[in-house]
Amino acid sequence: MVPHLVTALTGPINELEQRVLDSTPAIERWFRLEWMEHTPPFYSAVDIRNAGFKLAPVDTNLFPGGWNNLTKEMLPLAVQAAQAAIEKICPEARNLLVVPENHAKNNTFYLANVAQLVRIFHMAGLNVRVGSIDPAIKSPKKIELPNGETVCLEPVVRTKRRLGLKNFDPCTILLNNELSAGTPGILEDLHEQYLLPPLHAGWSVRRKSNHLHSYEELSKRFGKLLGIDPWLINPIYARAEGVDLAEGRGIDVLTSHVDAVLTKVRRKYKEYGINEKPFVVVKGHMGGDGPGVITVRDAREVEGLVGSGKPRAAAASTRAGAAARALRGPGELIVQEGVLTNERVHNGVAEPVVYMMDRYVVGGFYRVHAERNPDENLKLPGASFVPLAFSDSTHLPQPGAKPGASAPNRFYMYGVVGRLAMVAASYEMEATDPDAEIYE
Repeated sequence: MVPHLVTALTGPINELEQRVLDSTPAIERWFRLEWMEHTPPFYSAVDIRNAGFKLAPVDTNLFPGGWNNLTKEMLPLAVQAAQAAIEKICPEARNLLVVPENHAKNNTFYLANVAQLVRIFHMAGLNVRVGSIDPAIKSPKKIELPNGETVCLEPVVRTKRRLGLKNFDPCTILLNNELSAGTPGILEDLHEQYLLPPLHAGWSVRRKSNHLHSYEELSKRFGKLLGIDPWLINPIYARAEGVDLAEGRGIDVLTSHVDAVLTKVRRKYKEYGINEKPFVVVKGHMGGDGPGVITVRDAREVEGLVGSGKPRAAAASTRAGAAARALRGPGELIVQEGVLTNERVHNGVAEPVVYMMDRYVVGGFYRVHAERNPDENLKLPGASFVPLAFSDSTHLPQPGAKPGASAPNRFYMYGVVGRLAMVAASYEMEATDPDAEIYE
């Protein structure tokens, strides 16, 4: 299930949490049945926002970095999950090749994540080496990390049907490269080896709208199971197609979608008596949620992001202007209901990130940004990462107890939402699989 961890919120359990905790047997059975029919992503990480009245995933990463942010105490969970995942896919596995991002050699923080992945799979009983597809890596390159560890990046060797290293032939290749620049030919047509995750999980193929559609359908079914409004775990969203912020095209389309989503959210806030100002986030349809995320509180603000072929000077000098520049280029944008975060760590706004391998939650951490507001994107320079710690409380949540009477295992609820996003990702992968077998 989900480990009992310490979270930033220590107040009484709210109604949504209580419903989830009381429904644990039904929830776990539901997940078991889903995994009998569908294959979970090999590993994943889900960013979650907890507004108190609402809890929802805002980004699902199928090539998670940041494994170095998990505590040592979480390592056994990750190792156990890695063993289960490998056993299911390739029981006779001996050698594993990790393929990192191409920018790896200059990024020691990212390489600490690679070192942690190597450690996890080595402890799971595999020979693990790191093979770079970066053309600049022409010979083995040892890189020392600030914590004293070293990572050796080696140039990959491609034969007709296999990928490996000099004197190292892996049966399984683990991608930790989200392929946002496109699918390199060196990774294609590897029919004799297991490539995890598959190429169509990369951002060269993947679209956020596919994931959001899958999650929306699942949240309706899950809401029915729990007897709750699916909106409590699902952000409203819309697709704005043919928008180009650089050229000022499709702005009326984007404005109407922003207005429509804000109107729906206002209606929900009124229904639940929520006295907060609704907002939406505008983001790209592909790639992780990085700097290109704009917070919009009123449809009239959309006009301020564009003008005469480039963002207006007033907007360009702001964070929103920088985000608008990151979103420039023709294509599809996602307009998603913004979810507040009411968690604080070290006086900074925080959002939990849940890490999973195979079907198991193996841990998580907080992304914290002291300079951001509860309604803003936290995936920006200046963010820090605070590991979640295991709870040493002897009191587990007691089903049926009065709210606040027992230790609130909030991480269980985060794990449920994280796993829902993971099921949605498995649906998404099945729907976009280019080699799927079609049965009439």
